[in-house]
Amino acid sequence: MGLSTLKERVQARAAAVAPDEDIRHDRADEEAPGGHGHDVERFRADIEAALPKHVSVDLFMAALRPVLPNLRQCIPASVVQSVITCARFGLIPDGQQAVITADDRIATFLATYHGYIELMYRSGLVRSVVAGLVYEGDEWDYQPTARVGEDFVHKPNLLASKKDRPMLFAYAFAWLEGGARSAVAIVTVEEAEEIRDEFSRAYQRAEANGKKDSLWHTRFPDMHQKTAIRRLAKLVPKSAELRALIEVERAAEEGRPQILAAVDPETAQLEAEARRAARAAEASQDVPVSRLAVKTRGRAKPRRRNRDRNKRR
Repeated sequence: MGLSTLKERVQARAAAVAPDEDIRHDRADEEAPGGHGHDVERFRADIEAALPKHVSVDLFMAALRPVLPNLRQCIPASVVQSVITCARFGLIPDGQQAVITADDRIATFLATYHGYIELMYRSGLVRSVVAGLVYEGDEWDYQPTARVGEDFVHKPNLLASKKDRPMLFAYAFAWLEGGARSAVAIVTVEEAEEIRDEFSRAYQRAEANGKKDSLWHTRFPDMHQKTAIRRLAKLVPKSAELRALIEVERAAEEGRPQILAAVDPETAQLEAEARRAARAAEASQDVPVSRLAVKTRGRAKPRRRNRDRNKRR
């Protein structure tokens, strides 16, 4: 079934679950009806239509059912759209490939770093991905100017407890089809914390309400590693599916509906490029525009000496 048709079906079904809420899942003042999460079973056909052919709907639903009780207080439309968004990428919401979390009564789909790696493999452009965390006491060396294969080395101290050692940085790189290797993406702990503090609304909200229950609170090493994987995604050839996943997670960060980016990745990509172009245009208003070189056409003008000689004749 076409993605545009799926988009229309999701909008219609979301309205059926909560007639007063559209797909934008605007927050309402009243509490969401308890137990609505189990209504997702009604959308089994829509979930199966969204899933890639190689992913079993039975496996997906089995992983989803234990998650639903945690989404009871979420707005119904957001539960539907997050589940179908997850299915669109063929990632299982089991905490390994993907998670669906409650963020201020909005159900939100997020891929784990394993999910990102899975989509890199599916693209057929990436042969293997190497990722890890470096702790104090590990043996490592990074020389960006050295020959590939000798520029980065990590030998973890397998016998030392990670609980007693500070984390230093996360890294990731990929070997591509054809034998080339990407640059090494490195994210220090300080960089990860800066990205978390600036861009994660879930972290900011969990800090403000004192619950400290966001993924950055409960699974910091995984989120740190994911940050390195997302940085790697900018360094390797990207499939349309991987570009769509990046846009879907950006939509969550900006408070926009994820499903609209997921079911129509080409439109989402064009909209993202238009937004970036608009921001660039606004930023350039105060910058003087340099004159462009003008390319003359036709025969070049004769040199002055030749013109003077012609006059004397």
